[in-house]
Amino acid sequence: MTSLLAALGWSAALVALATVAFLRVSIGRRMALVAQAAHELRGPLSAALLGLHGASADGAGARRMAAVELELRRAGLALEDLDAAPRGRRAPDCAEALDVRALVAECVAASQPLAKGLAVALLFDPSGPGLVVHGDRLRLAQAVGNLVLNALEHGSSPVRLRAHATRTLVRIEVRDHGPGLPDSVAALTGGAPHAARRGHGLAVAARVAERHGGRLLSATVSGGACVVLELPRVDGVPSGAGGRRRLTRAEVARVTRRGPAQ
Repeated sequence: MTSLLAALGWSAALVALATVAFLRVSIGRRMALVAQAAHELRGPLSAALLGLHGASADGAGARRMAAVELELRRAGLALEDLDAAPRGRRAPDCAEALDVRALVAECVAASQPLAKGLAVALLFDPSGPGLVVHGDRLRLAQAVGNLVLNALEHGSSPVRLRAHATRTLVRIEVRDHGPGLPDSVAALTGGAPHAARRGHGLAVAARVAERHGGRLLSATVSGGACVVLELPRVDGVPSGAGGRRRLTRAEVARVTRRGPAQ
């Protein structure tokens, strides 16, 4: 009996080792495919971004190009995150002093084609005193873009953005007039069973807010949903306060890099 138990134990151990070895090979192949896909995407994305930046336009054309450029940069950031994911990492942040109103205006402009396609009015008034935060431009665009996308896809017209400040905080509000959130922001970003429809975008925004010392929450409104991104307010002069600007070497490297992310 003892010999039989020992044999069964060794057999189970061998099966477990074989299973682990198979899973390692399978995961390794999948990660290699991810790395290859990331490599192949990076080239066209880099060419599109640099080509767009080299083009010239005035007025409305320049604003449309700036919106497309922002979306390409966001795609580059997502690609860099994908490249770092097998190592359990994300792309490093690049912090600077940012004009929040200008950033929100860029995100709204980038989302206007989708809003028009969905027949949703997307509104934002960029006027008002400067609101400055210290953070990564693309990460914050990623967060705001996801909040806008959620409102456009799951809410109803109009979708209105507002940026204002308290003594210590800058608040970016995204309000829609749909059925409202199915649960609290905390539940939706924490993997609740019904969170799939809106939870992924909210989770991205919540993670960005946390990395910037802020938080994501919902505000009580009479109808629809109002999601608020709160960030620490700072005093300072924003860099690149709206409009198109020349890519820095660091920004070019961020999209075209071939080495591992930090």
